[in-house]
Amino acid sequence: MANESSTIVQKLWNYCNVLRDDGVSYNDYVEQLTYLLFLKMVEEQNQLPPPLGKRSTIPTEYSWEALRSQDGDALEIQYRHTLENLGKEKGLLGVIFRKSQNKIQDPAKLKRLVELINSETWIGLDIDIKGEIYEGLLQKNAEDVKGGAGQYFTPRALIQAIVEVMQPQLGQRICDPACGTGGFFLVAYNFIKNNYKLDKDQRHFLNNKTFKGADVADGVVRLCAMNLYLHGIAGDDSPVEAKDSLMSDSGDRFELILTNPPFGKKSSITVFNEEGKADKEKVSYRRDDFWATTSNKQLNFLQHVKTLLQINGKAAVVVPDNVLFEGGAGETIRRKLLHECDVHTLLRLPTGIFYAQGVKANVLFFDRKPASATPWTEKLWIYDFRTNQHFTLKTNTLRYESLQDFIQSFNADNRQERQENERFRAFSYEELMQRDKVSLDIFWLKDDSLEDSDNLPAPDILALEIAEDLGAALELFQGITDNLEGKTEVEVKCQV
Repeated sequence: MANESSTIVQKLWNYCNVLRDDGVSYNDYVEQLTYLLFLKMVEEQNQLPPPLGKRSTIPTEYSWEALRSQDGDALEIQYRHTLENLGKEKGLLGVIFRKSQNKIQDPAKLKRLVELINSETWIGLDIDIKGEIYEGLLQKNAEDVKGGAGQYFTPRALIQAIVEVMQPQLGQRICDPACGTGGFFLVAYNFIKNNYKLDKDQRHFLNNKTFKGADVADGVVRLCAMNLYLHGIAGDDSPVEAKDSLMSDSGDRFELILTNPPFGKKSSITVFNEEGKADKEKVSYRRDDFWATTSNKQLNFLQHVKTLLQINGKAAVVVPDNVLFEGGAGETIRRKLLHECDVHTLLRLPTGIFYAQGVKANVLFFDRKPASATPWTEKLWIYDFRTNQHFTLKTNTLRYESLQDFIQSFNADNRQERQENERFRAFSYEELMQRDKVSLDIFWLKDDSLEDSDNLPAPDILALEIAEDLGAALELFQGITDNLEGKTEVEVKCQV
């Protein structure tokens, strides 16, 4: 299976290198493949006999056959009209083709790509193989540091570990309000399939009603919808949509939330809390459910996730370090979160595992609880997977096996029986409250590289860590600059 999928991925990717000469980026190429693959697969499905076959929802004039039969300028015109019109449709069609454009201007090269896709019988491939092929293309796209979509691609080894300890259950509704290309959904889907024997109704619920996601970028939602479709998730309706999740509370609630919100400090909109306070920005919205007003996107996503959870619902959220120690709104949110939720685990992640540079990240695990006069968090267990750990995106990549000790320490079957070890320590609620600004930015292991020059990491790893620290510092200074913009001279002097 792996050899078959990797061969097809390589064949499709080799042609991308030809198109690069015409200025077609990796990201654009994967999008064009998405449109054409979808058209071809719908055509194949339409031709299968019942009950395997499924009537196409694509109008005949915009079908795969109508496109494949054209050449030259007529092909380019047909393709452009197909994208424009299918983008106006509802459901999955509208999500896949929303705001779609032809980025392959040479009709001869477009024809060659059509022929490449037409040479495979995609419906005949096992779902796992189709999924592997598309995941392989997304992985290659993410690896392109210049024009790829790496910022939307969470390391799959990390996702596997998170899903392993969160243990999604059959019948749960699972949400990712910043879904990217759908990594959390796919791993959770496979976890449920592999751990439950499903009847027809259960399989229908898993495929069509379990997952709900959103992302602010149209192109990324398109990739996610196609990724889920190729893995057998969703039918005519898309489980993901293009929208700003922070804009409002939809009222929908979920048993499980798994998410890695976008990195970057500032929001492009203003958040009003119930007291009516707001930062000066171009666009505004009101969120009475938020504990504090802030333009920090990760803090807003953390508040949003709390809102989305059902009572006793569980969440795993990837957050950068500043969420753990930032004062002001950050302190308010941490105090509220520790009181109103059971914030039971923090996984401190190593550097060098994300495609987005300059970010030191963590995974925060918490359960939402009913209203209570006493705080729900009794102990926060912190697993330090950062100190003396060195990974890179190419030479020493993060592997699922690297996280086995964390998975065992987490002890998902019975968290009450956790044991402290060198990397895993518990901190009581009282200890956390006594820390400056209720900071959760806690380390206790000795960094060997600071003590012994013989233990310094390899030069490429050291250079990467320096670059990440500089990137984080520049982001912090940018945040200060943004805060000063628009203030009067008196206000600035008072701040200084």
